[in-house]
Amino acid sequence: MDNRDEVKAFLSSRRAKITPEQAGLQHHSGKRRVPGLRRSEVADLAGVSVEYYAQLERGNLSGVSDSVLDALARALQLDEAERAHLAALARAAGPATRPRRKPPARQVRPSVARLLELMAEVPAFVNNARLDVLAANPLAQALYAPFFADPARPANHARFAFLNPRARDFWLDWERIADDTVAVLRTEAGRDPYDRALTDLIGELSTRSEEFRVRWAAHDVRLHRTGLKHFHHPVVGDLHLSFESMELSADPGLTLTALSAEAGSPHDDALRVLASWAATHDPADAPAEPGRGHRHS
Repeated sequence: MDNRDEVKAFLSSRRAKITPEQAGLQHHSGKRRVPGLRRSEVADLAGVSVEYYAQLERGNLSGVSDSVLDALARALQLDEAERAHLAALARAAGPATRPRRKPPARQVRPSVARLLELMAEVPAFVNNARLDVLAANPLAQALYAPFFADPARPANHARFAFLNPRARDFWLDWERIADDTVAVLRTEAGRDPYDRALTDLIGELSTRSEEFRVRWAAHDVRLHRTGLKHFHHPVVGDLHLSFESMELSADPGLTLTALSAEAGSPHDDALRVLASWAATHDPADAPAEPGRGHRHS
């Protein structure tokens, strides 16, 4: 992934998303030749010359100050994830002597594995920034049974979402899952453009999935910290679970995700049923086809 190309595509795609009205500019009548803002309009909003902004959008972020990055972020109305991505692209464009990011952890430490084991009442797993799942407790393995059914290891969320036909049944909101998955990978590509395994994964998915290629070309980025996940499980039917993702500060690149349901809700009851089922079954024995009759409101 060439840094200049990444910068050029990211800045131009963000510029195309902001209308003059959203930027508080007077919009004269008549058809505009470009979607969103013109380069000159972004330059004015950021307080830089048109020539300098054009240089930035051609992909040259080397040596750009934090104050200019902040001005660009304000002009383009970037959210937190987009601001962090722009800063990561600028770091990658810096001098080759700049310290590289600390290598990501390759495995889960025994104490973290024990913590997962003790979290018996909630599904919990640890993944790296490439979305490889490195460890999962029994309830997570049962919840994600179709995901773990693929014998390839490490199990990878992106490969499942885009290459496994069961994913569209398993995820009630597959389109959103697909968008989030690509945005998370794009975010990580900005943080660590030298990750060969990530580059290989993106190349594989781009080659094999048109759905992935279209989303990757959008250059969207996203932080995936908390929210809802909507499952259609082959054993217990529909589940709507909250998730919390927490970075493991002692293990660079690793994130622990735990899911839960509101106490006393039908989804909480369904999780308990699933836990009972998992105690006596191998998750690989889950039915291939989801049971459409199980619905929880």
